Amino acid sequence: MGKGDKRTKRGKIFAKSFGKSRLTSQRKREAQAVVAAEKAAK
Repeated sequence: MGKGDKRTKRGKIFAKSFGKSRLTSQRKREAQAVVAAEKAAK
């Protein structure tokens, strides 16, 4: 367990990823959804 373990919060921070143990903020998720929708519409 530590920086190399992507299942832990510390590992997710190190890997710059998100998931159950490191959630993104609601505002960021909504912004990403809008950008994805605009990209798909093109």
